Amino acid sequence: MQRTEDRWQKALLPVNSTLQHVIQNLNEVAIKIVLVVNEQGELQGTISDGDIRRGLLKGLDLKSSIESIVHRNPLVVPPEMGREMVRTLMIANKIQQIPVVDEHHHVIGLHFWDEITTSPARSNMMLIMAGGIGKRLRPYTENCPKPMLPVSGKPMLQHIIERAKQEGFTRFVLAVHYLGHMIEEYFGNGERFNVQIEYLREQSPLGTAGALGLLHPQPDLPFVVTNGDVLTEIHYGELLDFHVRHHAAATMAVRVHEWQHPFGVVQTNGVDIVGFDEKPVHRSHVNAGVYALDPEVLRFLEADVHCDMPTLFERLQVSAKRTVAYPMHEPWMDVGRPDDLAAAGITTAKELS
Repeated sequence: MQRTEDRWQKALLPVNSTLQHVIQNLNEVAIKIVLVVNEQGELQGTISDGDIRRGLLKGLDLKSSIESIVHRNPLVVPPEMGREMVRTLMIANKIQQIPVVDEHHHVIGLHFWDEITTSPARSNMMLIMAGGIGKRLRPYTENCPKPMLPVSGKPMLQHIIERAKQEGFTRFVLAVHYLGHMIEEYFGNGERFNVQIEYLREQSPLGTAGALGLLHPQPDLPFVVTNGDVLTEIHYGELLDFHVRHHAAATMAVRVHEWQHPFGVVQTNGVDIVGFDEKPVHRSHVNAGVYALDPEVLRFLEADVHCDMPTLFERLQVSAKRTVAYPMHEPWMDVGRPDDLAAAGITTAKELS
């Protein structure tokens, strides 16, 4: 079963938990599943990343009950079932964990797929937008391109590449412009990092999507695009799989942003007061700067013509191409200001938020 005796116990949550409890548990325990139990320890269901994303898209927030997102009657096995049979069940059902329950449906363990931390090799390309000038980060960027600013001892760009490499990506394309020679001198062809790296050289800033118009030859498979100043624990492979599963032309990773009004809001109808809302919280989805795209989107771009990613999505929508949102809850930081850089510099990847 599990590698450490109490690992599965940390994934147990009571039925009265909230979405925030689940997200915290998934991030802290890092086994991609939460086991929901009642007071007697009986398994009531499971919750995965996918369940959370569907809940967020339906309008749930961090304080919402988990009642509507619990996956009822999950596949379980008895403690006497052999490892080979468990492995066969995992392969057949395409799952990475199976709870172990006794005759009273009490959770007594959790089987893990032995290779849960190893991702399959992916031939899909990952393109990193690394050409920005980084005006908001001056003076740090006066003699250093923003993606090369050090975080925890190595460039932000290296963190992104190494993270993606863990997800099975080995082919990278870096779009460079401002002080791009420094990026090329550091990463070269990628051999030092056991990956393949090629470069798109922008003659002028082309925006967050414009450099895609320089791709030659064009990719045959869906690919991932990320801004070079976004540090995150998002699973790039899962984003790509989500994109393919939804038959989308373009997928945007989004995060829930909450803003609390500092004052009590008075609701009126003409001069009549009809209600009060004490310091309401406004929620919206914001662009996380990470995308999955189909090769067909490239025909909506022109070589050496500026275009930002939201504009590209709008063009696709006008042409009735499907664009979807990938709600993410993983740690994420857009390093765009000096205080962001300071925070990232003293923060480990596990603590980014």
